[in-house]
Amino acid sequence: MNALAADRKQWARDHAAALRNLYGSLDGEGLVKVMTQLEFRGRIALVSSFGAESAVLLHLVAKVDRTIPVIFLDTDKLFGETLRYRDRLTKLLGLTDVRTIEPDPVAVAERDPDGVLWRDDPNACCRLRKVEPLNRALSGFDAWITGRKRFQTKERAELPNLESANGLVKVNPLISWDAEALDAYRIAYDLPAHPLVEDGYLSIGCMPCTDRVAPGGEYRDGRWAGSEKKECGIHLEADGSGI
Repeated sequence: MNALAADRKQWARDHAAALRNLYGSLDGEGLVKVMTQLEFRGRIALVSSFGAESAVLLHLVAKVDRTIPVIFLDTDKLFGETLRYRDRLTKLLGLTDVRTIEPDPVAVAERDPDGVLWRDDPNACCRLRKVEPLNRALSGFDAWITGRKRFQTKERAELPNLESANGLVKVNPLISWDAEALDAYRIAYDLPAHPLVEDGYLSIGCMPCTDRVAPGGEYRDGRWAGSEKKECGIHLEADGSGI
């Protein structure tokens, strides 16, 4: 790691800690408002998968400022339902700056010419199609908003509302929300559900690596089912640490 990158990571760690001291009790719309309008105005983006629970966070952000950049990673392996859901929510919520980010076609041709890297090396596929494109897309921002919640996995159970990774502050407005609260909010504001949820998909990623969750199963059992893999990597530090 060069000195500039090390300094940037230290800045993000220190800044996230200072912000937790100020706003550690905030979540939801209140946290979104403070982070986007006061602390990082013009320097923050929302990263959204337009997945099973995305409508709630997108609606919270749209209520505060519909012009906040929304970064959507199109891995070229997504469900068609997700792409159509993105278009529907973008129009419904009046989002004005949804940026669809794709993997580098040259890198794809070199490292996944047959399109089956997801089967042979899912970690490498996620780096190619998610981690690297997102890192490029976040260049120039100081912070980004995520949709992670503590109930989703045991690894996320202790998430703070503000943290840092790879030189950026990460804002988690929904960490304390459970599935019932999310569904109640969606119904209250008449937000459409992702069309695959009714078919048993609780956490929705790329089509080849996402399966239905059996009744009584854990929230993310359908992601990389049958393997030890739990995260795509966008929430990990460059050294693989984090969640």
